[in-house]
Amino acid sequence: MKNFCLAALTLLGITSCASLNSTTFLKPNNTFVLGKNEHGAFQVNLKNTSPNTLSIYQAPLNGGKHSTLHIKPNQRASLKVDKNTALVISNPSPDTASVRLRVTGDLGLSMTYNK
Repeated sequence: MKNFCLAALTLLGITSCASLNSTTFLKPNNTFVLGKNEHGAFQVNLKNTSPNTLSIYQAPLNGGKHSTLHIKPNQRASLKVDKNTALVISNPSPDTASVRLRVTGDLGLSMTYNK
């Protein structure tokens, strides 16, 4: 029993430190939506690795949007996103954009592209 408890605590510790690292590409005039599903809170550290400014906002599942940011090329941002709230990254330029993401917290997040 003692070994089982130790293994469970170790697994919980490893899981809670888990993160998602990704370089995400956005087509011209397209958006990437992270977390448009029921989920817990999560944090995102990002860097705009494209030559154009990106627009980012949070969209609660029950409607609305808030916390709009305009991230310039090579600029970084750290965001805390509430449970059941999506993070929307928009590329309003006519060129393909890229953003480097590090996501921690609840990682059971949907990931979709929208025009």
